[in-house]
Amino acid sequence: ILSMRAWWSVLLCCFVVAVQCNNITAYAGLVDTIFTGALNDEVGYQRLGEMCNTFGSRLSGSESLEQAIDWTVQQLKTDGFDSVTTEDVSVPNWVRRNEKLTMNHPRQKHMDLLALGGSIGTGTEGITADVLVVSGYDELIRNASLAQGKIVVFNAPFVSYGSTVTYRTNGAVEAAKAGAVASLTRSITPFSLYTPHTGVMYYEDGVSQIPSAAITIEDANLLQSLQDNGVTPQLTLFLDCETLPNAQSRNVIAELKGSVLPDEFIVIGGHIDSWDVGSGAHDDAGGILQTWEAMRLLASLDMRPRRTIRLVFWTAEENGGSGADTYFANHIEELGNNTFCFETDSGTFTPVGFSFAGTEAAKAEISQIAELMSKHVQLTVTSGGAGADVSPLTSAGVPGVGLNVAADGVGTDTYFWYHHTRADTFDHVDLSEFKLCVGTVASLAYVVADMESNLPK
Repeated sequence: ILSMRAWWSVLLCCFVVAVQCNNITAYAGLVDTIFTGALNDEVGYQRLGEMCNTFGSRLSGSESLEQAIDWTVQQLKTDGFDSVTTEDVSVPNWVRRNEKLTMNHPRQKHMDLLALGGSIGTGTEGITADVLVVSGYDELIRNASLAQGKIVVFNAPFVSYGSTVTYRTNGAVEAAKAGAVASLTRSITPFSLYTPHTGVMYYEDGVSQIPSAAITIEDANLLQSLQDNGVTPQLTLFLDCETLPNAQSRNVIAELKGSVLPDEFIVIGGHIDSWDVGSGAHDDAGGILQTWEAMRLLASLDMRPRRTIRLVFWTAEENGGSGADTYFANHIEELGNNTFCFETDSGTFTPVGFSFAGTEAAKAEISQIAELMSKHVQLTVTSGGAGADVSPLTSAGVPGVGLNVAADGVGTDTYFWYHHTRADTFDHVDLSEFKLCVGTVASLAYVVADMESNLPK
């Protein structure tokens, strides 16, 4: 039999649990209202088209990025949010000019390519050298004696983005260690219609810097086939690109103030920059328009949650993340009031889940919120990263979610068909899928910002 003191302890624990427990199921009707609004509105989609078609690519340091930011701020101010501001960010300023790749032996053939962001140029004469094709770092190490003076081609099949992207980011360093004069990487994608994919690469102190570019799957396989048949291909590579002194850019911040706890806030957003090819429609104009439209929709429905929703469009995600780093440094004193963060940076396709970073207790509540949307989307909540721009926040203990999407029933790899290519354009974004993303983001943001207790940290 429990003593009186023990009974009081049990009752107190029950009281605390009851106070901390959020009645998430009570939001079911409001979630349906949000989805109805999202599915019957095209403002965000029209703005996505205007951004992509008017300003095109938006690489950090470019005039087009700053023009897109100016336009974004102007449009945000027409939406009736409580505040719209920007914060200055010092960003990398790498410039692509001309580039060319020619196979000289065993026959003449032009090969399409894209220099990797951060690469040095080749000089005006270019680089002419024989080729060594390898499937990965282990094969390069085994054949290091053959790499001296060669152009090393990494022909690594796509397994997943996370496991394969190392050949783009670090391939030039490993090739240089073996004595190569240049590095070419098979584009990081599971599918190609002769489409090269660019992206950031890095050098390492103490290792010679060599030019680096991405080629198509088709040409990587051609070079592999020639080598397998005893032929040593010869290439001439020309890259005119360089890194200039840092430029100034801006993060964009807008807020819908909370009705009860305005000093507490959640962060939602994506990155406003893109690579300098295509128009960055999926990566990540679609992401910022999903979150922007979600907050505009809530304001238009007069659904102001208890806590503030802060919309952030980070700059310079693609080549280093200085926008996210600057935001974190500028707002670190507010960290205790930041109760949740969300990023969408996986393309605009049908939502299929949330990637959650945080405690198991918080994950359980996110799963309950996901279940509220089951009439409209089927979402699975998994543990993982929430996104590059919110990673400083989640690393500091803020619960975070990244949106997982699918396309045509074949999974998230479809995003990488377009990722960092000339084909990442507005015409590849589907209106109905955009609307589902908006409904999903708005529902999640509203419930998390409005529920009685914060997500457990």
